[in-house]
Amino acid sequence: MQINDPSVVTEIEAALARYEKALVDRDVETLGDCFWNDPRVVRFGTHENLYGHAEIQAFRQSVKPGGHAKQSVLRTVITTFGKDFACVSIAFAARRGGTGRQQQSWARMPEGWKVVAAHVSYMPEAPASS
Repeated sequence: MQINDPSVVTEIEAALARYEKALVDRDVETLGDCFWNDPRVVRFGTHENLYGHAEIQAFRQSVKPGGHAKQSVLRTVITTFGKDFACVSIAFAARRGGTGRQQQSWARMPEGWKVVAAHVSYMPEAPASS
């Protein structure tokens, strides 16, 4: 199995860029298309555990427009395994303070790259030293 085949990494970078743009633009349709349309897909958010594409889409449609959570991306790690699976881990400075973390598992499906599992969480700001 080849790890981080450059052509697969490029494909994941493009899929991730599409997802991130949709997130910033609050493009619910594209966000939904980025996720595997299956009851087995999972997204654990900061305040929600979503099981299945229908729950993820219902959540996306209920979110009020507003500021995107990411102020800036601090680090992105993409690791691909063979031609059909990848993990993406992102650390970001959160607009609300502290650091956010996002991790996604992507799989190549017949219709293209899809997120099959995702997790988002926050770490609070470190307390000021005295």
